[in-house]
Amino acid sequence: MGYYGEHVVPHIVNAACGTKSMRPLRARVCEGLAGEVVEIGFGSGLNVPYYPETVARIAAVEPSDLGWKLAAKRLAATPIRVERAGLDGQALPFEDDTFDAGLTTWTMCTIPDVGSALLELRRVLKPGAPLHFVEHGLAPDAKVQRWQRRLDPIEKRLAGGCTFSRPIVELLTGAGFTISTVDVFYE
Repeated sequence: MGYYGEHVVPHIVNAACGTKSMRPLRARVCEGLAGEVVEIGFGSGLNVPYYPETVARIAAVEPSDLGWKLAAKRLAATPIRVERAGLDGQALPFEDDTFDAGLTTWTMCTIPDVGSALLELRRVLKPGAPLHFVEHGLAPDAKVQRWQRRLDPIEKRLAGGCTFSRPIVELLTGAGFTISTVDVFYE
């Protein structure tokens, strides 16, 4: 991963993904979570303040040691048990049908083999368990798509592998998830 990826990118992601404008989206995506939840791409714990009291435990999957350290204050402030339970969303260390819900926020853009990670996530979720997500991805507008693809190489280098142009809905349905509601918007 290198120095930049290990020591700089987590700070960039913590700042960029922790902006005031993202708080309502985090609050909304965490609504309705309950029981035991697996969060893929835990990062610096920016979702922690929004976990509802109905959550008993979070299994946090996060490869960055620095991201985990940046989460310390948020973790200390929550009564919910949060455990660092894995490093790689593509190979989850859990039994089949373990979790009551899944959570991922602005993570699918960085996982090298997101298709494998989504299949792993389905494997560890109980049958019928929901996946709550908020992501950026391929825009519906062709002109915006062209710019996303042009900027992808720069974004990947600056933001730890982040890709603007992943077709998130197609990836989720391809992994067997049923999507009941998707809001598509430009921010």
